[in-house]
Amino acid sequence: MRYRSTRDATTFVPISQAIAAGLAPDGGLYVPESLPTIDPAAFDPHGRLADTAATLLAPFFAGDALADALPAICAEAFTFDAPLRALPAHPHSLLLELFHGPTSAFKDFGARFLAACLRRMPRQDQRPLTILVATSGDTGAAVAAAFHRQPGLRVVILYPDGRVSPRQAHQLGCFGDNVQALRVAGRFDDCQRMVKAALNDEALQADVPLSSANSISLGRLLPQMSYYAHAALGWWREHGTPLNFIVPTGNLGNAMACLWVRAMGLPVGEVELACNANATLPDYFAGADYAPREAVATIANAMDVGAPSNFERLRWTFPDEARLRQLLHARSVDDATIRQTIGRHAREHDEVVCPHTATAMHRLDQLRSAGNRLPWAVVATAHPAKFDSVVEPLIDRPVTLPAVLATMLGRSASAQVLAAEEQALRAWLLR
Repeated sequence: MRYRSTRDATTFVPISQAIAAGLAPDGGLYVPESLPTIDPAAFDPHGRLADTAATLLAPFFAGDALADALPAICAEAFTFDAPLRALPAHPHSLLLELFHGPTSAFKDFGARFLAACLRRMPRQDQRPLTILVATSGDTGAAVAAAFHRQPGLRVVILYPDGRVSPRQAHQLGCFGDNVQALRVAGRFDDCQRMVKAALNDEALQADVPLSSANSISLGRLLPQMSYYAHAALGWWREHGTPLNFIVPTGNLGNAMACLWVRAMGLPVGEVELACNANATLPDYFAGADYAPREAVATIANAMDVGAPSNFERLRWTFPDEARLRQLLHARSVDDATIRQTIGRHAREHDEVVCPHTATAMHRLDQLRSAGNRLPWAVVATAHPAKFDSVVEPLIDRPVTLPAVLATMLGRSASAQVLAAEEQALRAWLLR
């Protein structure tokens, strides 16, 4: 399998090179020559998530130096489950829990897979490789945990100062050693712009070898396909029908993973995108031209994205715009509705969710009210304890801390201030 940029159909690289680079030289995102198809019967019906991942991703690594190591990479990355459990409100309403990893967010799956890949790649350049990460809340901590104290690797996390939850900010700054957090005086989109500029700066790369661990990286996106495939296959074997998903969406990486699983022929049904007040995608799917804009701050902060990078991959996957708008829907949920949804589900069903998951829960409520009886899985992207300042006042009780999160919050944390300017990051990296 070879890989090309979303902007260039003439130059191809192996997946190892695409993963190591993060971003294509022309600023585009790496995609496969074509998406493979795979028979549901190819999967072990008794396999764990790591087994599903190894089978699913094998075509993407075919012919690459990492192909033989793929089962070991998956076993190393997927040491925790992504359980699909029934919700009490409706017999075909489910929750796909993706927050059981070391930083209590779905980003752990992709970050650990990427780290396992990079550890196995030989490097001729003996200088440390700097992994640049722009985060709206959860990505940075997941990448930091995956790469912490790994020899030959440095992690630099950029996050929008004051626009992540206090516990998220603490996680980002609590690692130390080879991990440095930078508090950017701007929005997530500024952080993302700065990282992309650094990755495309050949002169900077000559002095400071760089790679990326954002959802622009194939090494993050591909492994995220695994939990969708695992959940959909399990449901299909038991019920004989596809499983539909509602995905909380910011930068579109998690949603792209779900859509690619469906495109490969696995039993994924409808896919709905739940967004916060940042309405770039909902406006587009309602018929407007695609128009990136400045992000607005919301209580679902990890989705505060006005210019979702993975939209390039979405258009590559579905080049027919009319067909894309038929296949996918996106809807905005404002802060007041997010709060109402968190409070109501806690009172009526004793179900506590984070603000991001609440956007998808609200969409599920709408579908059920309209008489939709299909099996829908709400994708729970983070543990609600990461957002205690939002959630606890709405449910009138504390949220129990996962042990891994409690350990991180017990450490000291620090972050350096950085201006929201590309040259400021460049100067910092060269120092």
